[in-house]
Amino acid sequence: MKYLQNINNPDDLKKLSLDQLEDVCVDLREFIIEQLSNNPGHFGSSLGTVELTVALHYLFNTPHDRLVWDVGHQAYGHKILTGRRDNFHTNRKLGGLSGFTNPAESEYDTFIAGHASTSISAALGMAVAASLRDEKRNIVAIIGDGSMTGGLAYEGLNNVCSQPNNLLIILNDNNMSIDNNVGGMQDYLVKLNTSYKYNKLRNKVYQGFKRRELISEKDKNLVLRFNNSIKSLLTKEQNLFEGFNLRYFGPVDGHDLPGLIRVLRNIKDMKGPRLLHIKTVKGKGYLHAEKAATIWHAPGLFNIETGERIVKSKANQPPLYQDVFGHTLVEMAEEDKSIIGVTPAMPTGCSMIYMMNKFPERSFDVGIAEAHAVTFSAGMAKEGLTPFCNIYSSFMQRAYDQVIHDVALQKLKVIMCLDRSGLVGADGPTHHGVFDLAYMRPIPNLVISAPYNEHELRNLMHTAVYGNDGPFVIRYTRGQGELTEWKNEPTILPIGKGRKLRSGNDIALLSLGTIGNSASKAIDKAEKMGISIAHYDMVFLKPLDEDMLDDIAKHFKNIITVEEGVVKGGFGSAVLEYLGDNHHININVHRIGIEDEFITHGTVNELQEIARIDENSIYDDILKVYNQLAKTETIKLVHNR
Repeated sequence: MKYLQNINNPDDLKKLSLDQLEDVCVDLREFIIEQLSNNPGHFGSSLGTVELTVALHYLFNTPHDRLVWDVGHQAYGHKILTGRRDNFHTNRKLGGLSGFTNPAESEYDTFIAGHASTSISAALGMAVAASLRDEKRNIVAIIGDGSMTGGLAYEGLNNVCSQPNNLLIILNDNNMSIDNNVGGMQDYLVKLNTSYKYNKLRNKVYQGFKRRELISEKDKNLVLRFNNSIKSLLTKEQNLFEGFNLRYFGPVDGHDLPGLIRVLRNIKDMKGPRLLHIKTVKGKGYLHAEKAATIWHAPGLFNIETGERIVKSKANQPPLYQDVFGHTLVEMAEEDKSIIGVTPAMPTGCSMIYMMNKFPERSFDVGIAEAHAVTFSAGMAKEGLTPFCNIYSSFMQRAYDQVIHDVALQKLKVIMCLDRSGLVGADGPTHHGVFDLAYMRPIPNLVISAPYNEHELRNLMHTAVYGNDGPFVIRYTRGQGELTEWKNEPTILPIGKGRKLRSGNDIALLSLGTIGNSASKAIDKAEKMGISIAHYDMVFLKPLDEDMLDDIAKHFKNIITVEEGVVKGGFGSAVLEYLGDNHHININVHRIGIEDEFITHGTVNELQEIARIDENSIYDDILKVYNQLAKTETIKLVHNR
């Protein structure tokens, strides 16, 4: 590294010449490539923002000036330049740096950014706060990498000009046709509109009209619209952002550092909200990533020289749950023309890509727009189609109202597959899918299920289509399954019925979903200690198998519930409520799940240990319950004597 090793904060950047800053960009890009080849993370996005990151920290007075990143995986360069270079090797590891921006980690991180499309609204709030306090503070929202497909971004844009603020929005356009590419007329207008002389003249004309009382303060938007109309006339184009009464500059080359610095310097202290549109290449500086942005979004381990991705052999290994979903969906779609696939920007991640390859006309990637994905699916269901709407569990949180209002209320047959449920690993608390059981459970008309293994996933998918007439939720974990021979002949399951996996006399353990496999291993250990445990896979959270619960309550005074979700309001709570409401008294229920806290980032195994839902922790809890049982029985014997 020529310069990067001596940059410990953004003030060090300000001491360098323009030529030296370009060398910093080279250093920064090489550092990110080297680091991520050994410690996997989000690769292409941050390579595309290297020049922008250097320009922003060079020109703005951070952290006093606020940089609000949208989807924090664009911000690796930002982390490295703000004092975290030497710790960057801990990125996404337990106890290390977060993979996203996080104010708890650094004062330079102004807002948590794990989910997309939040930057404009958050930055607008900061800009209004600065205006109300009369603070001289620049606020910059950096949005891109698909985030402009999210509805919240447009809600923010719609309100930008309704509040007093000096917000600067930077649109990092790396894969969207929002405007034409940089051309002669556009380049001319960029230079004109961002020049100091032009804007000084423009302001003088405005002030002159104002002094002569030809316009008033309330006519500001009229002047802006007139200016935008002249530009539209010259370019023979209309601009979406100018329709929101934003001053628009661009598009400009986001990899031309001198040009980017010049433009930003000219517009940074302008009054009122404005938008700079930059064009970048995702994966810039690493040819393999430039050619295949989707694959290189988060490629895992790879060889820098050859670009070969280092993938563990899958021979004789169980498939990923998402792949079981994807292949099963294709099988079903081959037999049933009503079946449709919908996903919000995750066709590869959730394996909807198999459906898209086989039936492109019946598969829809709607972009980062979860609320739209659900209501879009509801519209198709209303017309007799059978949509599988596959959304990551944590992202479904953004479509909660649509699940209630547009699906459940109308009893529409939308099959909502919640991928990445439970603890997901290195992405951390913004992505853990631990709330879905609790937030879905109160909604009427929903069937809520979770498969124990791949066979049950396939069974539930068939049950959702052919054994049920309304909305159906299937939640399943990320990663590898349990069975190498996963391709069973699917059967239609009875709704609301669980199954007994093994008999026992001392304790009844009730599990929901794939966490039941860990519980089963814990039971194996306990049985070697002479503890007899009955294991029930409940399959459905809603409706609960009430007959099974009644039978369990008759034969057991000690019940353990296990779930990979928040313990408050989830599966264990449902069991407690049923037992209490139906007067099953003197039963001790011990709930195992995620306690009332956000779980950090790390490997799934590490996080399950922290949350105490791993095999060993479940075994420890079994021992505690059994020892308490033994103690109670001893007391009873003493009293009887």
